[in-house]
Amino acid sequence: MIPARYASTRFPFKLMQLLGDKTVIRHTYDNTVATQLFDEVVVVTDSDIIFDEIQKYGGKAVMSKKEYECGSDRIAEAAENIEADVILNVQGDEPFINKPALAALINIFRDSENPVSLASLMKKITDPSLIQDPNCVKVVVDKNMNSLLFSRCAIPYHRDKEIQPNYYEHIGVYAFRKETLMNFTKWAVTPLEAIEKIECLRYLENGVPLRMVITEEASAKIDVPEDLEKAIKFLTKMNTSK
Repeated sequence: MIPARYASTRFPFKLMQLLGDKTVIRHTYDNTVATQLFDEVVVVTDSDIIFDEIQKYGGKAVMSKKEYECGSDRIAEAAENIEADVILNVQGDEPFINKPALAALINIFRDSENPVSLASLMKKITDPSLIQDPNCVKVVVDKNMNSLLFSRCAIPYHRDKEIQPNYYEHIGVYAFRKETLMNFTKWAVTPLEAIEKIECLRYLENGVPLRMVITEEASAKIDVPEDLEKAIKFLTKMNTSK
């Protein structure tokens, strides 16, 4: 499921911006469908414009019945009456999502010896400017790859200069057991979630860690107008290298 809110705070109408010959939301939808990993791919939106954009090109979209600030709340409404073992939440502003990243996430749920109810993606940060960028959500994990904290700040804090830390960017893709997703909607917005505007902190504050999966796949999430410019260059480079 792809939550698609029209009026984004940092970049209004970003999902309907043109990226090459398609809108951002169509890139996200088409690339998710192209993985052939899912029984069904659905855009869940509050916008007639986005709904029509997906429908007119043969995709599947549903309208939210209520207003939501959070993507997980939005897709939970649509998922309530669907029978599914695992539901993925691919954020609408991830136009370059691809099969290797999503397949790695799904495979976590096939490990019967280490059952998982919730998982997400992260990528090692190689651009130092992103470490201090609040639009880049960072994550730290324990030795079992369970999330300890998400923040827009630089975590871990680099106090001991003799130790070189690894910094990881959280990629906005989640995989849930259906029950775990539905539980999320029963909890009130938590303090850290409200402060940082990071929805997965609601899970941590309710004692549910996320199993993090490292991906090396290139991505270009679109949060602010400058990101669209980077995405256009990224797309051009991808098309040139084919």
